Amino acid sequence: MSDTITMNVYIISDSLGETGYSLATAAAVQFPRVKFNYRRFPLTRSKEKLQKILQAAENDNALIVHTFVNPDFSAYVNQFGEQHSLTILDGMSNLIHAMQQKSGDQPLGQPGRNHKLNQTYFKRIDALEFAVTYDDGKDPSGFLKADIVLLGVSRTSKTPLSLYLANKNYRVANLPLVPQAQLPKEIWQVPRKKIFGLTNDPQVLNNIRRERMITYGLDPDTTYSNVDNIEAELAYAQDLYQKLGCTIINVANKSIEETATIIVEQLGKLD
Repeated sequence: MSDTITMNVYIISDSLGETGYSLATAAAVQFPRVKFNYRRFPLTRSKEKLQKILQAAENDNALIVHTFVNPDFSAYVNQFGEQHSLTILDGMSNLIHAMQQKSGDQPLGQPGRNHKLNQTYFKRIDALEFAVTYDDGKDPSGFLKADIVLLGVSRTSKTPLSLYLANKNYRVANLPLVPQAQLPKEIWQVPRKKIFGLTNDPQVLNNIRRERMITYGLDPDTTYSNVDNIEAELAYAQDLYQKLGCTIINVANKSIEETATIIVEQLGKLD
């Protein structure tokens, strides 16, 4: 509808971030006119990484939900929010402090204590760390180690989809496709059943990229958002997918959950 409101929500944690995501989504159902764009940042355990996330959140004018057990990180985020006029929800510190005051005991300060330390938990942690390490084709060797390889032009939801699938215990590597860039040789060595080519409708992608530029305070009408250039990028990607013989998924108007379900179901059929 025309009066729909869009809100970016950054969920940051030194564990899996499930608590913060549950808090945010539980509250979000009370606002049916608001379209929430969630970005999840699990296993955030360095100040350098946290700083980059907070800068991105400021550019996106995002609501920040964090569940840090580490008090220094909680204080850092809260202070950043005050200095940059961002709305912050600290989902852990106040509760831990209240319990400490009431019980007179000291908290352990260990993230992820509520998860059973079983094989499934460690596999999920491994998958999340894998997704972060091999995001955006940082290290081509990851394509040969992955359970799933995602390919796609810019803004086809590769990173959030990678993290969502990692939360389901899949090791995912992704690669942004740029027509002028050289394709890593490792891509041709990956079994085609593991590769999923993401595409989108040109006009939908144009709108997404324009909104992205506006969010950063930049001119929305650039080569990045030009429809002719987008169509050329998509044609290049489509041609590559056909050469690879991989499964192609159009993510236009699909949620992350829907796309992930298609991928998991397709993997099951090919086993």
